[in-house]
Amino acid sequence: MRDLFTPLKKPAFGAALVLSLFAFGPAAEAANPFEMNFWLSGPKYDGRVAPCEAALPTITSQFQEKESTYWNSDLTITGYGGIHETAFRPWESDNIPRRYCSGDVMISDGKLRHVHFSIIEDGGFASLGQGVEWCVTGLDRNWAYNPSCKAAKP
Repeated sequence: MRDLFTPLKKPAFGAALVLSLFAFGPAAEAANPFEMNFWLSGPKYDGRVAPCEAALPTITSQFQEKESTYWNSDLTITGYGGIHETAFRPWESDNIPRRYCSGDVMISDGKLRHVHFSIIEDGGFASLGQGVEWCVTGLDRNWAYNPSCKAAKP
């Protein structure tokens, strides 16, 4: 086994080349006035986020697509119940407006599960429209929101 604590015999040529590029490269400069003021208006969030029920068709279609495409499963959402808002803009007012919701879903396998989701202003593809992030408890197979969809809550 190689001893990792003894120095190498010869310094690598690549390391010397990289260091010389940083030493003789151009210095960093601040943005000029044209770069600072050309169409950089910044985000303008109005806080107009759809109600919780508006996201249910999106969740239904995305759930069916995810299950069939990635998990080779024929599970679908057959019904919703008890959908309610859990938080609206829970952080500072300068953050992207989100509405957090929770409820119950009936899955085609006959099991009742919980769903947690958020509706995000300008969170759609290319910041067009509202985006939806969701998690069905027990069916977060890639553990994106683990444990028990905790990361999908506010």
